[in-house]
Amino acid sequence: MAKREDALRYHAEGKPGKIEVVPTKPYSTQSDLSLAYSPGVAEPCLEIEKNPMDAYKYTSKGNLVAVVSNGTAVLGLGDIGPVAGKPVMEGKGLLFKIFAGIDVFDIEVDEKDPERFIQTVKAIAPTFGGINLEDIKAPECFEIETRLKAELDIPVMHDDQHGTAIISGAALVNALEITGRKIEDVRIVVNGAGAASISCTRLYVMLGARKENIIMCDSRGVISVERTDLNEAKKEFATRLNVHTLKEAIAGADVFLGLSVADVLTGEMIQSMNADPVVFALANPNPEISYQEAMASRSDIIFATGRSDYPNQVNNVLGFPYIFRGALDTHARAINEEMKLAAVKAIARLAKEPVPDVVNAAYMMKSATFGRDYILPKPLDPRLLTAVSIAVARAAIESGVSRMTITDWEGYTNHLREMMGYENELVRSFIDMARTNPKRVVFAEANHANMLKAAVEAKAEGICHPILLGNEERLNRIAAEENLNIDGIEIVNMRHDRENDRRTHYAGILSEKKAREGVTFSEAYEKMVNRNAFGMMMVETGEADAFITGVYSRYSEVIRLAEEIIGIRHPYKYFGAMNILISKKGTFFMADTLINRHPSAEVLKDVARLTYDSVRFFAHEPVMAMLSYSNFGSDRQGSPQKVHEAIEYLHREHPEIMIDGEMQVNFAFDRKLRDETYPFNRLKGRDVNTLIFPNLSSANSAYRLLLEMGVGETIGPIQMGLNKPIHFTDLESSTRDILNLTAIAVVDAIVQEQIKKREVIV
Repeated sequence: MAKREDALRYHAEGKPGKIEVVPTKPYSTQSDLSLAYSPGVAEPCLEIEKNPMDAYKYTSKGNLVAVVSNGTAVLGLGDIGPVAGKPVMEGKGLLFKIFAGIDVFDIEVDEKDPERFIQTVKAIAPTFGGINLEDIKAPECFEIETRLKAELDIPVMHDDQHGTAIISGAALVNALEITGRKIEDVRIVVNGAGAASISCTRLYVMLGARKENIIMCDSRGVISVERTDLNEAKKEFATRLNVHTLKEAIAGADVFLGLSVADVLTGEMIQSMNADPVVFALANPNPEISYQEAMASRSDIIFATGRSDYPNQVNNVLGFPYIFRGALDTHARAINEEMKLAAVKAIARLAKEPVPDVVNAAYMMKSATFGRDYILPKPLDPRLLTAVSIAVARAAIESGVSRMTITDWEGYTNHLREMMGYENELVRSFIDMARTNPKRVVFAEANHANMLKAAVEAKAEGICHPILLGNEERLNRIAAEENLNIDGIEIVNMRHDRENDRRTHYAGILSEKKAREGVTFSEAYEKMVNRNAFGMMMVETGEADAFITGVYSRYSEVIRLAEEIIGIRHPYKYFGAMNILISKKGTFFMADTLINRHPSAEVLKDVARLTYDSVRFFAHEPVMAMLSYSNFGSDRQGSPQKVHEAIEYLHREHPEIMIDGEMQVNFAFDRKLRDETYPFNRLKGRDVNTLIFPNLSSANSAYRLLLEMGVGETIGPIQMGLNKPIHFTDLESSTRDILNLTAIAVVDAIVQEQIKKREVIV
């Protein structure tokens, strides 16, 4: 839980608040200003006057959502008023932006009367492409949303109602699948009768639940037809059963949904439920029953809360950014039931797909798989953007509420990724992950200014605990010249006499490890004078967790040392390196860009398998082309023959890998050309995102040529296949390049640590 002082400092420091307006067009010259305002601005005004839909073309309307509240039901705080609720609305705007690229104006309305509130929102609606109603109390929220949906021609959604409904609905679908039950057969108890509870229950009915199988409770007990104090929303779920208390209602139930208050549910009540009980205790900030008590009550429970510190978090951020993204991108008139159900199904479906290592690492999970402790995707799963947005956009079009039709869905997918700067977000997510569990990283060439800067910045960002190899005086001099503060950073000077014992220790380990390969103690001791060998031994012995080198060193030397000291990961015989190219056309993975000069067919097999795993680590599904100067057997000598043999092996032994070749690069990227010319290819109908090159010259030249031409930027080279995180930069690496690689090295260390823990358990 965040401390009060930290929360206040976070909101106050720097520029107060959490969001701001940023210009999107040039404004530095008089010409720019004359286009932005008078007289140039008159032209789009006239076009919009003729065709109001052109507002989506010439203004920010199509990417602008209003987060509107009167502050009468602020998350767990109650009726604190519109001004006091503003930090929440700004926070909602921040989430819209960082997860779906949607701009937000937060609008706090000082009005509790539903009719006046409705008229206020209607009056400002022309500004926006969508309205997100937030923190408005029940039952007024039902009337407000219903009226605004009917009277406006843009999407309107009260997220407190439908967001929780959609996410918990996806969780329920998956929980019932795991336990082998149908929703129409289960008994459901809902505790709480506010906006979220009513909407969740309505959605469950849409999913197939039967009203006669639902019992809803409020603070006065079971909502039954006998009661005379019910509003219209509660009457909808009044039961005819002879039950009056939560304890009576939950006996023999299959599902419990709580959107009420803490500590109203007991372990004894859960024990009275049917086998495989599904319990969603979603009270904020403390659930209806604690995680510990719920899990102790019985072993067959599926349990979810709204909290991030326990499995199965029902978090609205899984839905609302992407629901509005799909609605805005189709210029939808509304967010209808079909779009909500599409979101439910997309979220539920994503939880069943293999979880990328990048997500496992972010949450320090042990390779999460669909099951009782993983029924929903995690909020930082980058696949949510495309999975949910596309499902919602399709539903908008198919249900007839869209005013723009998308036909190129693959192009739309790429647009989403490019618009969000997804790959930069991916790097930032790696940095965030590294911060959660910073590791000890050795910077072998700390006397290079860029590497020293990266080490200092990595420490300041909390990415790692740097260890600098070098001379203290020289490092302090460079730090002074570059205005860097290296106080508190560990420096290891290999020339110090006190390091003799460490060199001796390392030499003994290495010579014993390589004794049958002819390595003597004397030879090993000589190697320990080399900073790369010394630093790698720090990682090998566990005195450090990862290693960065390359700005000065010869690759051939470093590669030999890495193979000798660290070793290649079983079951591979070779290792390689991959670069990620980030471009306007998407993200591409290229291998081998560093290690193997003239790879044999055997090397290409390992490089392809390693690349497949690495691309999946970065939350992409690899579609791989193994390149050559020829296509599919047209030349059976030299490198084409090696590629042909490697592909033949991969198709036979690893059919799960989507790869084909040999092929020229234009056939790899031109899907139509490839599929029409070679209809037998394994990649038919798919766009290639991963390239395996036949030799080092072609790989290295290709990605450097693209960089020099300004096609994009690169991350890497990223080592693939060594037993421990040893990563290589190069002479041209900027501080940012090294920092990015450091974050990847730390995440690599985190993942390998988790793998070892799993192996120990097994």
